[in-house]
Amino acid sequence: MQMHFEFEGEIFEWRGPAPHYFIAVPEEQSRDLKAIQRLVTYGWGVIPAQVQIGSTLFKTSLFPRGDRFLVPIKVSVRKSEQLEKGDVVKVRLAVAC
Repeated sequence: MQMHFEFEGEIFEWRGPAPHYFIAVPEEQSRDLKAIQRLVTYGWGVIPAQVQIGSTLFKTSLFPRGDRFLVPIKVSVRKSEQLEKGDVVKVRLAVAC
């Protein structure tokens, strides 16, 4: 069984030794993910997911951050979809439960 989510979010940059880009999962969907987190995490509360942005489909892990989850946006996805910080994009997300 899979849970499916669809939402729009703004790409933001998280600075560190190397910059990383994310989209925050909205509060309502994050609550739904939190409810299944213990069943699907492989450690540290991280949830494996399949994500689609534009025509690009990729696997990643959702990171818990406060009351929300963050979707990391890989460099290859940003390049293929021509995305930059500040862009608002539609995200399709599937989590196996």
